[in-house]
Amino acid sequence: MARFLPLPLTDLPPLTFTAAIDIVIVAVLIYQFLLIIRGRRAVHVLLGLGVLALIYALALWAKLDLLHTILATLAPYTAIALIVMFQSELRRALARLGRRPFLGISQIERRELSQEVVLAVSRMSQNKVGALIVLERKIGLRTFVESGVSVDASVSRDLLCAIFHPGGALHDGAVIIQGDRVAAAACFLPLTTNPLLVSELGTRHRAALGISEEADCIAVVVSEETGKVSVAAFGKIEIDVPLERVEQLLSERLDHRDKRSVAAPPRYPAPVQHVASVHHSGPAQHSGLDQP
Repeated sequence: MARFLPLPLTDLPPLTFTAAIDIVIVAVLIYQFLLIIRGRRAVHVLLGLGVLALIYALALWAKLDLLHTILATLAPYTAIALIVMFQSELRRALARLGRRPFLGISQIERRELSQEVVLAVSRMSQNKVGALIVLERKIGLRTFVESGVSVDASVSRDLLCAIFHPGGALHDGAVIIQGDRVAAAACFLPLTTNPLLVSELGTRHRAALGISEEADCIAVVVSEETGKVSVAAFGKIEIDVPLERVEQLLSERLDHRDKRSVAAPPRYPAPVQHVASVHHSGPAQHSGLDQP
């Protein structure tokens, strides 16, 4: 019975700095692998392979020679079978690893994300469809994501337009984008409490301004009455922004390495009457604002 006793802790190899790095790298790779196969049919196939491995171990322990021989004969062809079965999944996984570094989204993805949002905003602006899109930066918005309906899908113009389609179940509320994914829709956001702006701004504009006061996110608003586009960031909102300006702001503010955009409020080159700030001491002027 002594041979079944656990080994003493003194027999374990010492935990060196190199071993710690090795463990962390393996853990990261396993985590990325689980993210890739999550929600895909590969999960069920891997469970099936686990069951076959368990049967193989039982056959070896029970000395079932025929079953052991069959499984041992099929084992070398398992890798080839997996490659053939999951060639499309492997191709997408390698493409994802190539274009998305572990520390964040790449510059190409930021540009693609900005373009998809701008295209969706342009379509909704032409059709006068009200919308509120919030893009997360360094400060997390998990609390507000949990207040809405989980989506967890890639950002695309068709998805955003479908979410804000009039009469849809998710039309009211905000869409929150985390990284390159639409995290949730129909989210509840805090409204700005600035008494100088409450009577002049619509509900979506006040929600965009309110969330920009609490986090360093970017909020894009499409007016349901006028179709005009507004952008809120760092407690300020710019009304009636051209689409070229929206894409420029998104490309600049989505760069997490831009410390100046976090340290100081943005200075919009728009006319004064089109900019509202929570720091103004006098009444702010606006044009083309939708009402609640």
